[in-house]
Amino acid sequence: MFIPLRDENSLKSIPFQYVTVSLIAVNVLVFLLELSGLSNAAVASFGLTPRELFSSHLVGVSGPLQEDALGLGEESTLITYMFFHADLFHLIGNMLFLWVFGDNVEDAMGHARFLLFYLACGVFAGLFHAWMVPDSDLPLIGASGAVAGVIAAYLMLHPRVSVWVLVFKIIPLRITAGVMLGFWIAMQVVMVNMPDTGPVAWWAHIGGLIAGAVLIVFMRRPGVPLFDRNVRLA
Repeated sequence: MFIPLRDENSLKSIPFQYVTVSLIAVNVLVFLLELSGLSNAAVASFGLTPRELFSSHLVGVSGPLQEDALGLGEESTLITYMFFHADLFHLIGNMLFLWVFGDNVEDAMGHARFLLFYLACGVFAGLFHAWMVPDSDLPLIGASGAVAGVIAAYLMLHPRVSVWVLVFKIIPLRITAGVMLGFWIAMQVVMVNMPDTGPVAWWAHIGGLIAGAVLIVFMRRPGVPLFDRNVRLA
């Protein structure tokens, strides 16, 4: 329903969001690699498959360690899955949210901690998805879980900041981040409880949200307040 365009929230501690831009660039480059001729089977080998993950030693279940065609252990897919996307719209949607909201989360943490935060949210999102659907043979790909962590962190930091969005893809509207992101989070909760959720890994979104909300409390810079406590409304 809401497509973010930009926020009215300038950087305060860093001159530029180098990690956010780099993550977007890596995702785009990987997608171009997909378009260059990677087969669906090759892409799937980088995806996180719950059944294979739970048959590896990573989760303490006896059995042979699963490896993909490149000889990488199944545990490596907890990282690789978040850099592959199913199609252009999947990529654009995730990268747009990361572009609009990632810079201020990076500003609140610093470059190195933000990179660690992003990857940690993605890993937990993948694990949470696998825990909820342990028998699934469908590979999970996409940055949605990691981006959900960024969304949760932004909401914890800046709920009162104004954001420009497109409503129903056509109507520009200026609303607070709390309204926009709160609605997005509510939709994830609704969809995860629907009987037929389709191809979207809603549990990964929920896992990313949980990780982001918890980690921002401990990983933000000293003195960075939560919930816009230093913002005065006109």
